[in-house]
Amino acid sequence: MPLIVVTTSPRVAPGLLSHQAWQALRSGPVLTGSAAHPQLPYLAEAGIEAEVVEPDPPALARRAVTETVVWLAPVSEPEAEDFMRGVGHAAVALDEPPVIEVVPGSYDLPGARVLDLVGVMDRLRTECPWDRKQTHETLVPYLLEEAYEVLETIEQGDHAALREELGDLLLQVVFHARVAEGFDVDDVAAGIVEKLVRRHPHVFGSVRAESADEVNANWEAIKAAERAAKGRESVLEGVPMGQPALSLAAQLLRRAERAGAPESLSSAVGQGVARELFDLVRRAAEAGLDAEAELRAAARAYRERVRTWESASD
Repeated sequence: MPLIVVTTSPRVAPGLLSHQAWQALRSGPVLTGSAAHPQLPYLAEAGIEAEVVEPDPPALARRAVTETVVWLAPVSEPEAEDFMRGVGHAAVALDEPPVIEVVPGSYDLPGARVLDLVGVMDRLRTECPWDRKQTHETLVPYLLEEAYEVLETIEQGDHAALREELGDLLLQVVFHARVAEGFDVDDVAAGIVEKLVRRHPHVFGSVRAESADEVNANWEAIKAAERAAKGRESVLEGVPMGQPALSLAAQLLRRAERAGAPESLSSAVGQGVARELFDLVRRAAEAGLDAEAELRAAARAYRERVRTWESASD
């Protein structure tokens, strides 16, 4: 006889179970180890009576030798894994071990783990004194720091560290959404989904775009229409003036060029070193280079030279 273990995800609404799971739950007595299991009310609505018992892997394995038994696994993954190991060891010790079948009642879709982060952030905002007192303004340094740490791992090609740093950056997004009073993380996600769909009519609509250049042209045309709808006439609207100066100058030049601004506007801007720096950014853009990235690469090379000099001086 089989022992059927039905697993469920805590990130999926209770009661939304697979057809295979509902069939399994009707194939024999249903046992579970928690009276607070979130699936129990929905099983009761479906006329399935579940018995809450003390988790006992050896006893469950022995019972499954003579009859079909359904075990509704805990939603906690560590608890479910521990219990499955216990049942497996107990079954192997029997002369005639039962067949153990795992039936996924529900499982995570891509992105489901973000729900865990939202839940953790809700709890931190409620129970942690430090998290509770933060504001958008006090979080700004952490947002910038995490963004730069992501940049550093990319520049270093450290993809293992990139995973962790992206998590730290994602936390900042969820944190700000939790602090906000007029919107939440679902509004943030809905907004960017709507924007991406609107700006990719070649994917989600009937527009044809055969090359990256055509995609970029469509993107800029859609952005221009959006600015006009919002009453923003300048192509420079939305450029964050607080970003590093080299990247700021480069973005202003790109925006102006796309709008057809005459090249003469970028000549003789500022005075002294400022004029030279702006001209260098313009020349880098004409060469297809990112002035910010180029200077950062030079700074990293200088750092290594200084370290080598320090080692030689010791």
